Order: sequence, then C-alpha cells, then structure tokens
Amino acid sequence: MRTTIQPVATPQRSRRPDPQPAAKSGTFAIGGDLRVRRLGFGAMQLTGPGVWGEPTDRAEAVAVLRRAVDLGINLIDTADSYGPYVSEDLIREALHPYPAGLVIATKAGLARTGPSDWIPLGRPEYLRQECEMSLRRLGVERIDLFQLHRIDPKVPADDQFELLKDLQTDGKIRHVGLSEVDIAEIKAARRIVPIATVQNQYNLVYRNSADVLDYCTHEKIGFIPWFPLATGDLAKRGGALARVAKRLDAKPAQVALAWLLKKSPVMLPIPGTSKVKHLEENAAAALIELDDSNMEELEKHSAASS
Repeated sequence: MRTTIQPVATPQRSRRPDPQPAAKSGTFAIGGDLRVRRLGFGAMQLTGPGVWGEPTDRAEAVAVLRRAVDLGINLIDTADSYGPYVSEDLIREALHPYPAGLVIATKAGLARTGPSDWIPLGRPEYLRQECEMSLRRLGVERIDLFQLHRIDPKVPADDQFELLKDLQTDGKIRHVGLSEVDIAEIKAARRIVPIATVQNQYNLVYRNSADVLDYCTHEKIGFIPWFPLATGDLAKRGGALARVAKRLDAKPAQVALAWLLKKSPVMLPIPGTSKVKHLEENAAAALIELDDSNMEELEKHSAASS
C-alpha cells in the first residue's frame, strides 16, 4: 500500500503595515532648502466646533499630533486663528522639544470674533505682533514657513508683502507663503519677497485654482491644497472615486489624496483630523499608486462633478 505524503502548507506571513507610510509620499524642498515629506498634516480640526475654542478631547488631539510624527509626517500646518491660538498651543504641548526635521508652518492675517467668523486683518503692525506671539507659543526662535492667511483688501498689498520681507530679514521667519491668491497676486508678492508656498482650496472636484497649481509647478513653488477632502464630503461621493477605491481595496479618501500627490510634484496635501484612526488611514494614502487609467477615470469624475 502506497502512502501518499501530503505536503505541509507553509503559512503565509501576514504583511506588516508600513510603520511610516507618509515617508512614501516623496519629498519636496520648500524654498529650495527645507525638505519635507509631501503628505503633511493640517492642525485646524484639532480645535473646537467652528475652529473655535478648546478641543472636545484634548488628550486625543495631543495623541493625533504625536502619532502624525510617528507615521513619518514632518510638515504640520497651523495658524494663529485656529482656536484662536489653541492649535499652536497643542502643537507645543504635544511635540516640544521638536524632533529634528519637523517643519511647523503657521499663518497670520485672519482675526476671529467667534465660531466660523474669519476677518482679514493685514495691517503690518498686527502681522508682526502675531508673528512674535506665534514664536512664543510654538517655542521656536524662527518660524520655518510663515503664511499670509489672506491678503487684506483694506490694506495696500505691498505693505503686507513688505512686512513679510522685514520679518524674513530680521530672522523671525525662514520662508514666506501666501493663501487664497491668484497668479497676479503671487507675482506681485514675488517682486518684493520670495514666495515658497501657496495654499489654496483644491481637491478632486474643486479645481478653481488649476491655473495657480500649473504656475506653482512651473516655478517650483509648493502648493498646499486646503480642504483636500472637502471635510469628508468628497470621500462620500460615488461614481469613479468609489469604483477606483474598491478596485484598489482602499478608502475613497485615500484615493482622493493619492490623486493629489500624483497631480504635481509640488503638491503638499495636509489632510486634517481629530482622530488617530482617521490620521492613520490618511497617512496610508501615500502607499497607493494610481496608474494612468485610474487617473483618467478620476479626472473625468472631477470634470463631471465640478
């Protein structure tokens, strides 16, 4: 009687998750010399409702910031107006003394009078005061990237740009950024001070700043898309986004972030969240590779939805 020896199945090793997925997003040198991972973190949602006051769960907010660094994120974007001041305080509490290579970008130029209220305020003396206060709150001697949150239409734009140049000359800030600007405004600012980044609203279905992105790509200016996921609304959309996500065994929000990273080498998405779980999901978007067919399908979805 022949005995058939059955081969012993070799158990498959479970694939361990990448401990620092954000590192796979590639890098970009802000201002040509400040290298960051392209997938960053936006700290606006760490505050209370309406971006006003303390977070509902301060311990979770601190945990999110610490976990972001663990995941390989080394660009954190904030502003004096988030809270106001709450976001910057949280960053210092969670991360100071800061690990080597961590870049904290902040902003000034929007005053707050209550939840969801945002008032442009670009008087040079106010911007200088807010810069000094951000230095103190963050516990740094120089701000890596200081952004004008909005150009105040009631103050000559050149006065606001000159103040940014003065802060840079004084060693208070390293690089200058702008937010919600068009190409003409970027060019006007660049005649006075070097512009390292532009932060405009941009996502898969809201692409009004496509021309600004093209300009930034050509000029090697970092483009920071705020509301990259439209505060979750984009991730809920059906159609092509859902189909591509299903094929890739990914979440729609992850595909939307992967699309941004693929769009331009100067793109620096900063998805924000107040939950560690969502942060981990967002960071994993850097592991998703979209091919040309996926990009084309998503582009058509974008055009149909915008």
